Amino acid sequence: MEYRKLGNTGLEVSVIALGCEAFVENNSTAKSFLDMAEKAGVNYFDLFSPDPAARSALGEALRGRREKFIIQSHISSVWKNGQYERSRNLDDVKAAFEDSLERLGTDYIDVGMIHYCDAESDWQAIKDNGIVEYARQLKAEGKIHHIGLSSHNPKVAIKAIEEGDIEVLMFSINPVYDMLPGTEVVDDLWADEVYEGGFVNMDPERQRLYELCESMGVGITVMKAFAGGDLLTAEMSPAGAALTPVQCISYCLSRPAVATVCSGARNDEQLAESIAYCDATEAERDYAEAFASFPKVSWSGHCMYCTHCHPCPAEIDIAFVTKLLNLVIAHNESNGIKEGAEGFRVPDTERMHYEVLEKHAGDCLQCGMCETRCPFDVKIRENMEHAVKVFGY
Repeated sequence: MEYRKLGNTGLEVSVIALGCEAFVENNSTAKSFLDMAEKAGVNYFDLFSPDPAARSALGEALRGRREKFIIQSHISSVWKNGQYERSRNLDDVKAAFEDSLERLGTDYIDVGMIHYCDAESDWQAIKDNGIVEYARQLKAEGKIHHIGLSSHNPKVAIKAIEEGDIEVLMFSINPVYDMLPGTEVVDDLWADEVYEGGFVNMDPERQRLYELCESMGVGITVMKAFAGGDLLTAEMSPAGAALTPVQCISYCLSRPAVATVCSGARNDEQLAESIAYCDATEAERDYAEAFASFPKVSWSGHCMYCTHCHPCPAEIDIAFVTKLLNLVIAHNESNGIKEGAEGFRVPDTERMHYEVLEKHAGDCLQCGMCETRCPFDVKIRENMEHAVKVFGY
């Protein structure tokens, strides 16, 4: 198993996590899923469901090994009239959270995830109704250790993160959703008509979101990595071609700030397919050539950090230099500062990462070998010149 830092939380999380589906499809499987996860080194799971039976079954499965798992559980997910609801009523929210602690048999949650916010008006309601303040209170009391937000809309996520309370973002990431502009209607992500005509390049707000999270130390946990399974079959995939689970996971983990991918496994076989990422070869993880051949999608000119440009004759880590360059620009733009304007600066984190590289953009030979290997026709030599301008060498 591979592990990554979850933003600035101090938590080290497995790159594969358990999604909530593992616990709600069949409550009797909670123990077997945790057994399998523990054996594989999976130490993170998401629990959005307020279903009392699922919470109790999971609590029983956790008994005696609570400290082996990092729990991401949701605030504002409540159970009413025998069914799940998303609530902004503070009394309901408080009761549901306390119920979750009791049923899980724990006195704290590692990441308290404010549940499912896709509209700016909803984010305002969350603040106005005292839910953000309640999350702060829970953190001060030690009942949650970090505050998170789950969303499918980059516009809302950016707004919430820029306001400063959010430490972890749960976001829907995969190579087709990343083409779509932000929307307040999450069903648009599954609607066939929005994919008609194909797409060219990543939605800039999604790219900005990932880079903003990286620059601000907000860790991302991924949901919908397989688009509900649609990406795994050519007939269902909006891209017009199928990917493997390993390729989907590899794509997500290459996005800035992503720490873990929550596998929406419904049985042991599906979970095993996700865990297989850790033993997969570089060729099995490679998504770039598959993406480049999608009949309905094009990433032309957009760096996907896939490293097909390597090796560089000058030994430059081209993909990482490009990522640092994009992070610097994103950091300044998040503060309303355009490149070349007064106040534009290289943040300390990106500057230090750049300084310790053995080779820098200024070492580029301008030979163009990297561009002949890039599946996405990125103008890499121009990027290296741009990086020299930004970093100074």
